[in-house]
Amino acid sequence: MKNSCYNAVIRKIFRQPPPVQLRILDKDTVDEIIFSTMRGRNRIMLELMARAGMRISEVLNLTPTDIDERKLILQKPKSGRRGEVVYIPGKLHRRLIDYIRDENIKPADYVFPISYSTSWSMVKKSGKMDGINLRPHDLRTTQRYLGNVNDIEAMRWIENLHG
Repeated sequence: MKNSCYNAVIRKIFRQPPPVQLRILDKDTVDEIIFSTMRGRNRIMLELMARAGMRISEVLNLTPTDIDERKLILQKPKSGRRGEVVYIPGKLHRRLIDYIRDENIKPADYVFPISYSTSWSMVKKSGKMDGINLRPHDLRTTQRYLGNVNDIEAMRWIENLHG
């Protein structure tokens, strides 16, 4: 006896999506993508994703008041934990502060007041310049692998990796 629920239409509707293969880019490739990006805003956004492990939404929600030395306090992280902290290299911190000053961004304003789709397109275009079909998550590394270390130790590791 054949199960009437098991037919071609039902299989098509409820089929498992194919697994997403995460791509791990080597540091040199990421650096090439970042350094070939000429627009300051785009370069800083790419660096925040690659060097601080931030998601696009976290980068877009960043305000000047979220910057605390070489730490960024994420007010609306995807994890849901309010006040999550990410560390950035000193050079990136200086470029971010200079960008905020040069663009005259007020403390309560977003540092990057662009849409999600515009930022996605910017990442795709940056990758295409280097012949890579780049997605934002391809840039994202994560700092959770640092484990439970104090701020000074975490900053030292970030500087060693990306400084």
